[in-house]
Amino acid sequence: MLPVVCALKPVRRGPWKPDFSVMYQPRTYRQWVEDEDLVSFVVVINETDLFIRAKENLYRKAVKRTQKYRNQIEEYIAYHPEFVSSFTPIAIEEHASEIVRNMGNAGMLVGTGPMAAVAGAIAESVGKDLLAYSSEIIVENGGDIFLKAEKKRFVGIYAGESGLSGKLALEILPEDTPLGICTSSGTVGHSISFGKADAVTVISPSASVADAAATAIGNIVKTVDDINKGIEFARAVPGIEGILIIVGNKMGLWGKVRISEIASHSETG
Repeated sequence: MLPVVCALKPVRRGPWKPDFSVMYQPRTYRQWVEDEDLVSFVVVINETDLFIRAKENLYRKAVKRTQKYRNQIEEYIAYHPEFVSSFTPIAIEEHASEIVRNMGNAGMLVGTGPMAAVAGAIAESVGKDLLAYSSEIIVENGGDIFLKAEKKRFVGIYAGESGLSGKLALEILPEDTPLGICTSSGTVGHSISFGKADAVTVISPSASVADAAATAIGNIVKTVDDINKGIEFARAVPGIEGILIIVGNKMGLWGKVRISEIASHSETG
């Protein structure tokens, strides 16, 4: 069956708050996962909602590491409240934890605040830690994915009401991983976005960069005519390897992006 991990951006309403009931959006796209070669489990801590697939159930280890990285971010916010509220890049202190610095650097690279990279950064940090226990890891955090594969995988694209939603998948080869695959939408959920793209999916070795870039490019794309603007932005950002933009029934792509129709892989093993 088709191995699919699907994409949707998490809800963000300004400052990071521990009221998960306000932030949550149903992750119905997770029902699209059909392969059975990996074990699936979910880790939920406040706003963070991770769907993890590994060779074995690593739930306890994943909980511990998710809390670790959340604590590092929250501790930095406690002394630097602008970290959570800024929509523009801010300087990060040298002594900050690696995940905080990665978020700050990603924001600097694409012109967003550091929290634009939070979901991708957590997915990547937790995923890399879990690679010590499983040679294959997929961590999906509200549409932001860290993936280390040992065989070809397909990442389905959820694009709201677009006619292309749920019909296309990115084909990811194992030699191209580990990889960050992050998606932003201006039409799905209540995410903060100044654009109207149904989906902007960015591929990068850094999930932090992919996450922040998806947000930045999503802000640019307001109509079909802006698809090329979004692609040109992505081409100029170091570390971005590919991009897919969907607006209505129109699509643009650039870079290392291989597209497959989901229905055509119903027998894929």
